[in-house]
Amino acid sequence: MRDTLGLEGIAGVFVVFVAVGIIAVRDPVIAGAVLLLIAGLALIAKGLVDTAMRSFGLK
Repeated sequence: MRDTLGLEGIAGVFVVFVAVGIIAVRDPVIAGAVLLLIAGLALIAKGLVDTAMRSFGLK
């Protein structure tokens, strides 16, 4: 995993989970919604990157 994300990526994932954990302490429903939002944004970003890579002939 370290080869794929790098140290900054792993730190970013850790920060996201800590932030959602802090929100979950206050309101678990909002924390679930935030997790769904982050997952949706990640899927959109993956789709955009895949499309860009295909247009350059890299995939």
